[in-house]
Amino acid sequence: MEHGKKPKNIDEYIATFPKNIQTILLEIRQVIRDAAPQALEAISYQIPTFKLNGNLVHFAAFKDHISFFPTSSGVEAFRKELTSYESSKGTIRFPLDKPIPLDLVKQIVKFRVKESLQKK
Repeated sequence: MEHGKKPKNIDEYIATFPKNIQTILLEIRQVIRDAAPQALEAISYQIPTFKLNGNLVHFAAFKDHISFFPTSSGVEAFRKELTSYESSKGTIRFPLDKPIPLDLVKQIVKFRVKESLQKK
């Protein structure tokens, strides 16, 4: 994909990164799919997004970290588990020099699914 061109889907987004980052992004995507099989994939804010009654979670790759955006409630609910990661209101940053805590990502996604389904 040409630089500066907006990705139309998650596959296009992932394809813009080096292989080692693609692998991490594919793992995160798979964990989210497994934890939220009913969610739809989309690109929102030019980053990979899963939707279920609105935005469920987003993720994105940066130079030295992967950001995971489970909304502020997702960050708040897992505050204790996230102490070793940089986080802000709705964002968690996973450094690329450490393994991504996929089990934690899965738990947070499941929490967000439950929350989204209660919104109905």
